[in-house]
Amino acid sequence: MSEIVKVTKIAGTAVPIRGNDIDTDRIIPARYLKEVTFARMGDYPFFDERFDGSGKKKDHPLNDPEYKGASILFVNKNFGCGSSREHAPQALYRFGIQAIVGESFAAIFAGNCTIMGVPTVTVSAKEIEQLMKSVEENPRTEYTVDLESKTLSYGNHKIAIDLPETYRNALTTGSWDSTTMLRANLEQVRKTASTLPYMSRFAS
Repeated sequence: MSEIVKVTKIAGTAVPIRGNDIDTDRIIPARYLKEVTFARMGDYPFFDERFDGSGKKKDHPLNDPEYKGASILFVNKNFGCGSSREHAPQALYRFGIQAIVGESFAAIFAGNCTIMGVPTVTVSAKEIEQLMKSVEENPRTEYTVDLESKTLSYGNHKIAIDLPETYRNALTTGSWDSTTMLRANLEQVRKTASTLPYMSRFAS
């Protein structure tokens, strides 16, 4: 049986993707939504911005070897806007992104990230610019996103971060993972199910 996973800290290097209003169609093009599972989604984030028609790599942060292995993504305003496709956070997560820091996020995108265990935390415009410059100057900089203290730290710097308390609580208690929560409380689920009339075909 799987254990409940609490998401309290994410540490690692970062990659910046500049620009406001980056929508889910840019994050993952619609033609990749037809795949039956999410297994290959990590191949597709920002695909049309990373590759030309012949498959040749273009200049994009996710193609830059300097940012290889980054687990934290820095973004600007209204990231993840547009359609509500859950493939967008799936693509980023399966690429290796474990936390996203930005000025603001589309609500559905942030919710989809949370139920996957990927925190989307906000900072001010001045602070995200500071973070982007820091990683562009030194891609090997290590950052720590701490959901319990609501801070992001790197070097001698510490920045306050924000996210809805419902999201923070779900991540830090492990209740973001509804499937594991159900499995961990299987006996209680069975007991409750046995009292539901439609589970026994309304037999008296």
